[in-house]
Amino acid sequence: MTATLELKSLVREIPDFPKKGIGFKDITPLLKDPKAFGAMVDAFVSRWQGRGITRVAVIESRGFLLGSAIAHRLEAGLIPIRKKGKLPWKTHQASYELEYGTDSIEVHQDAAGEGDSVLVVDDVIATGGTAQAACALVETLGAKVAGTAFLIELAFLKGREKLPGRDVQALIVY
Repeated sequence: MTATLELKSLVREIPDFPKKGIGFKDITPLLKDPKAFGAMVDAFVSRWQGRGITRVAVIESRGFLLGSAIAHRLEAGLIPIRKKGKLPWKTHQASYELEYGTDSIEVHQDAAGEGDSVLVVDDVIATGGTAQAACALVETLGAKVAGTAFLIELAFLKGREKLPGRDVQALIVY
């Protein structure tokens, strides 16, 4: 069995969560397995190591869990990207489309700058709006987005299309 299939076997689907018709991909079984968690981090690090990553931007909240370990292994700084109003200092903000309406994420204005090469990490890419907004925030800081990394891609939602020209890594694809 390949590492990707092993990881996928540890993702639990929760039907009708958070609302009817949604099949939520629960990664907590994977996170609690130290060998699987290590294999996941190794898969990300092997792709990005040696590529000059200076910062890892992590998207609230499950992106924090993955990206912190990746940043540590890449010897890169960590940039938290959070929902509006959750960061304590001066921020830049980007909005993105939801199924019904919009939402916003923010980053500290001094989180990165010119010369920084940033990997954007989240647990899931679905419609791509959050990832697209996170990349825009990184670029607002003057940094370069080296790529994006996701544990899970919901390919049927075509989120990758919102990241044209970007290097996109997804370990598990549905």
